[in-house]
Amino acid sequence: MLDFIRNTLESIKPVSSLRLKSAQTHLDSLTKPPGSLGLLEDLAKKYVAIRDTDHPTINKKSIIVFAADHGVTAEGISAYPAEVTPQMVQNFLNGGAAINVLAKQQNAEILVVDIGVNHRFEPHPELLDRKIAFGTRNMAKEPAMTRSEAEESITIGIQIAAQLAEKDTDLLATGEMGIGNTTASSAVFSVLGGLSPKQVTGRGTGIDDATLDKKVSVIQQAIDKHAPNPDDPIDILSKVGGYEIGGIMGLILGASSKNIPVVVDGFISSAGAALAIKLNPSVKDYIFSSHRSTEPGHQVFFDLHQASPLLDLKMRLGEGTGAALAFNLIEAGVRIYSEMATFQSASISNSNEG
Repeated sequence: MLDFIRNTLESIKPVSSLRLKSAQTHLDSLTKPPGSLGLLEDLAKKYVAIRDTDHPTINKKSIIVFAADHGVTAEGISAYPAEVTPQMVQNFLNGGAAINVLAKQQNAEILVVDIGVNHRFEPHPELLDRKIAFGTRNMAKEPAMTRSEAEESITIGIQIAAQLAEKDTDLLATGEMGIGNTTASSAVFSVLGGLSPKQVTGRGTGIDDATLDKKVSVIQQAIDKHAPNPDDPIDILSKVGGYEIGGIMGLILGASSKNIPVVVDGFISSAGAALAIKLNPSVKDYIFSSHRSTEPGHQVFFDLHQASPLLDLKMRLGEGTGAALAFNLIEAGVRIYSEMATFQSASISNSNEG
C-alpha cells in the first residue's frame, strides 16, 4: 500500500463520544420534548460530532461525480452502449442531467472528475481531468486494473477531498457515471458479502432476463478467474472494480481524515464506501447513507455500515441524485440544532422543572 494511503488511513479516528454526548445535551435543551424530532436530531448530532464544533453550519455543499468506463461492457451486460458514458459527462457539463437540477435546488456545486472515461474532453471549469486510463480492462478476461492503478484511483479521491477541505467545504456527496458500473459494483458486493453474484446482481439500467443471466455469469467468471481477496479491499477494487469506485473510495477516506461528512449516494457509491469501511471501520462515523437503491446487492452495504438509508424512493439513477435529496434532511437537522431556541432562552418551563 502506498504510504500516502496508509497515512490517510492512520489519521482517521472515531468521532468523539464526548462531542456526541454534548450535542445530545444541547438537543435536549431545545424547546421540544426530548427526541421528538427523531432522525433529524440524530443527523444533527452526527454532523456536529464529525465537524467537532459547538456552532455547526452548512455553507458550502459539493457533489463530486466520478466518471469512468468499464471494459466488461464488451460482454453485452448493459442496456446502453459504452459511448453513453462520455455523452452523459457532457450532459453534466451542459447542466442537463438530473443531478444538475437537484444540485441547483440544493444550492450545491458539482465537480465532474474524468478518472477513466474512454474519451478525451475539451477543458471545462467543472471538469477535473484525472484520467488514469481510457476505461478498465474486461474483468471477464483479465483484472480490471493493476494494483498500482487501483491505488492511483484511491489517491486521486483523497487528494480531491483535501482540495475541497482547503475551500471550506462543509458537506460532500458522492456521484458517478459509467456504463457497466453496476456489474463492477455487484462483483464487489459479492466478494465483500460472501454471496453469490445471483444474490447481489440486479438489472442496472433496465436489462432483460437474458442479459441479467449473462451479467451474473460474467461476474461469476471474473471472480472465479481472479479470486479477489475479501480481506484486501484494494485487491477487490483492482480485480473487479472500477476507477470511479476507487475515486469514491478515496474521496470518503480523504474527507473522513479532514472531518468532512460525506453523503453516500446509491449502489455504485456504496461499493466505494464499503471498500473504504473495510480499510478503516471508523469511516462509518463520517458517512450518511442517502437512499436505498433497487439493486439487491445494496443491502450488503447497509449491513456493513450498520445503518439504514434516509430515503427509499425506488431510485436507481446514480449520478449523486439520492445524495442531493438527502442534503436537505441533514441541513434541516443542523438548522434545528443551531437556530432553535432553548427552554432557557425562550423562558419556557422545561418538563423537568417543578
